[in-house]
Amino acid sequence: MCIIREMERLQKILSQAGVCSRRQAEGLILAGRVKINGQTMLKLGTKADPLEDRIEIDGQSLKVKEPIYILLNKPKGYVTTLSDPFHSRTVLELIKDVGQRVFPCGRLDKETEGLLILTNDGEFAHLLTHPKFKVAKTYIAKLQGNVSERELDRLRRGIKLEDGLAQPVRIKVLEREEDSTTIKMTIFEGRKREIRRMGETIGHPVLGLRRIKHGPWELGKLLLGEYREIDLEEIKAFKEGIEDD
Repeated sequence: MCIIREMERLQKILSQAGVCSRRQAEGLILAGRVKINGQTMLKLGTKADPLEDRIEIDGQSLKVKEPIYILLNKPKGYVTTLSDPFHSRTVLELIKDVGQRVFPCGRLDKETEGLLILTNDGEFAHLLTHPKFKVAKTYIAKLQGNVSERELDRLRRGIKLEDGLAQPVRIKVLEREEDSTTIKMTIFEGRKREIRRMGETIGHPVLGLRRIKHGPWELGKLLLGEYREIDLEEIKAFKEGIEDD
């Protein structure tokens, strides 16, 4: 993959490297804790080349790697927690040949399949997953029983869970069977096991769950366990779209 090198704002470089948020990076700069090529930087907006310039924080060199973005079709049986105390299989086992350390953007529980994005770009992960950016996530969910429109409307309007009100969701019924209802569901939050808890709250537990879209990215024809790299132009367009909102 061809990497186009560009000068970036210093606070953006620190954020992308996963050091801290952009706002926190501004504080580090103003406090005189950041140097570029041995010179202390005190001005916000200062630019550098993260791959060519020597950047230090409190005297420690910042290690910046070329960014990588992976779209994985996660199978059941794998966890997105990278250090699992119960020794479960992690999604990193599926991308061993990537050659760089990456982490998941958000999570899918062990029994949920589908689209999972992994990266080493901390800023991108923040933009993709923080609730304030309202990045949509779409799932196919199979619910137990014949779910009525009245019950689905409870989810569409927003439903109270034990940790607070779940935001309204978009729902389209795909198939009704005697003992199950399959829906396409789009949410804009990322709470733990949120869709499964929604189903339980309306009395229709989730029997199967698969994420098919996250932001502008879709699974397409990617098979279970397969992955592909995301084009850098797609990443750039996503970031610019978020920042312009």
